[in-house]
Amino acid sequence: MASFNRVVLMGNLTRDPEMRQTPSGAQVAEMRLAVSETYRDRQTNQPKEVTCYVDVVVWNKLAELCQQYLGKGRPVLVEGRLTYDEWKTPQGEARSKLRVRGDTVKFLGTPKRGEAQDGAPSAAAPRPPAASGVPPMAVGQEPAPVEPADADDLPF
Repeated sequence: MASFNRVVLMGNLTRDPEMRQTPSGAQVAEMRLAVSETYRDRQTNQPKEVTCYVDVVVWNKLAELCQQYLGKGRPVLVEGRLTYDEWKTPQGEARSKLRVRGDTVKFLGTPKRGEAQDGAPSAAAPRPPAASGVPPMAVGQEPAPVEPADADDLPF
């Protein structure tokens, strides 16, 4: 039987990426993404917002770039796959967690505070034209200026 494991999420980081190094020397960054959905309650006719929090892990050069250029509140688009991790606590209790292993992270919005617009990685590739009016910043690309949006149009 064939299977397919692909995840695409867009949301805001709930905290700065946390970087660590494995015993073999690989860089790992862990992030948490808040993905919100708004709908109108049928009984009260009031808008309701539901937020799903997703743990994301990225590796090696992508981890370094995320740690360097991303911060709490920054909007990102993550493409990757679901992973299921299992471990035992020091007390011997079994634990598990479902999270996303990010293969691609596109930086959206504006850079972290204090970061210059030209603070992007120097190995920048040409940026494709934006399809939605919000210019994305893929890892390895220079940041693009973002037009201010009307507060009613923001998804968060």
